[in-house]
Amino acid sequence: MKIESIYSCVAGMDVHLNKIVVCIIRVLENLEPDIFIQEFGGFKRDRRAMAEWIASFHPESVVMESTGIYWKSPYSALERVGIRAKVVNAHHVAKVEGRKTDICDAQWLAMLARAGLLRGSFIPDESVRHLRLITRHHDRLTSARAAEKNRLLKVLGDGGMRLSALVSDPHGKACKAMIGSILNGDSPEQAVKLAGSLKASRDEICASLDHELTDNHIYIANIIRDHLTYLDNTLADLEQRVLTELKPWAAMVDLLMTLPGMDKLSIAKLLVEIGPDMVAFANPGRIAAWCGLCPGNNESADKRKNCKTRKGNPYVRKILIEIANAAVKTQCYFKEKYQSLIVRKGHKKAVVAIAHKIIRVVYLMLSRNECYNDKSLQFEEIRTKRNAPRWLKALRKQGFLPAL
Repeated sequence: MKIESIYSCVAGMDVHLNKIVVCIIRVLENLEPDIFIQEFGGFKRDRRAMAEWIASFHPESVVMESTGIYWKSPYSALERVGIRAKVVNAHHVAKVEGRKTDICDAQWLAMLARAGLLRGSFIPDESVRHLRLITRHHDRLTSARAAEKNRLLKVLGDGGMRLSALVSDPHGKACKAMIGSILNGDSPEQAVKLAGSLKASRDEICASLDHELTDNHIYIANIIRDHLTYLDNTLADLEQRVLTELKPWAAMVDLLMTLPGMDKLSIAKLLVEIGPDMVAFANPGRIAAWCGLCPGNNESADKRKNCKTRKGNPYVRKILIEIANAAVKTQCYFKEKYQSLIVRKGHKKAVVAIAHKIIRVVYLMLSRNECYNDKSLQFEEIRTKRNAPRWLKALRKQGFLPAL
């Protein structure tokens, strides 16, 4: 079968850590195609030379595989000379085994690009890509902080302390103060004075603080507490940095704040991943599939079988799952939908379905520049019912209504 050509000049790039192989196919007025192959190194000077060499051919399409993180530097080099390359999924361009070399890979990419058979991945602008460094590092440090908290409880538990058996949050203000007091050498009777308003009785708390901590237990616990303090400060700095960088998008942040389950940090992380311009996604279904929240298809012989959701952007999926978990606890349409799904699907599948609906709503809100309007609820009635007792109390206090 002959593949019809759409473009007259294309480039395919096989990218590695310190080697880039470029194949350019060019056809001039019904002549046989000319093939140009060139190898470049992976350093900055090599990437600059590669970009200039490709730009000299004025290609209509440039394609490369999404090879780890190695594609990012060549992509930026091409972007600086005015070329927006297509970064394609490696699964979509797989070759026959046994015929794989770097040059063959570059030629195969160029052939597919010439026929218009490849669809590029969504790559936001450079300014947005740099913000992803902050938000994704924030996610990693958040996970590290959770691991360190668990490690601290494990060390204290190894020394016989059982405070976590009595309190729901062993890392709350009162618990941190009591643990610090114990590690500083105070007795359980002295530490229990810092219990604050904990519900457990003072005798039980005192008994749970009794321990057999050795010097090594105390040494490791203090190191972990210092690391937790450092992580808390670093996370606060990262949050402040990303919110400052998003000031040009303040209108979009205010718009999305009307959606249940949202806060400024989750909105910032979401906008950095999907970008501010929804033109990149043709419709709500496309962005849902890109996020990995769209149901997969598994049909054969007119029989539809059970299928998992497709793979997508794991960072967006995680953010949307967190937003969905928060949204289903508020008075809104998402809560009603969740309650109808959880009976049949269970919590996890129901939350994924809610996250799917949320990203579709986000797409429409950003595309139309409209606030979220939940037609299933009367917000004015809910607001009045919630605030009426406080309003009546204030009116009686000021003498506008007779006292009861």
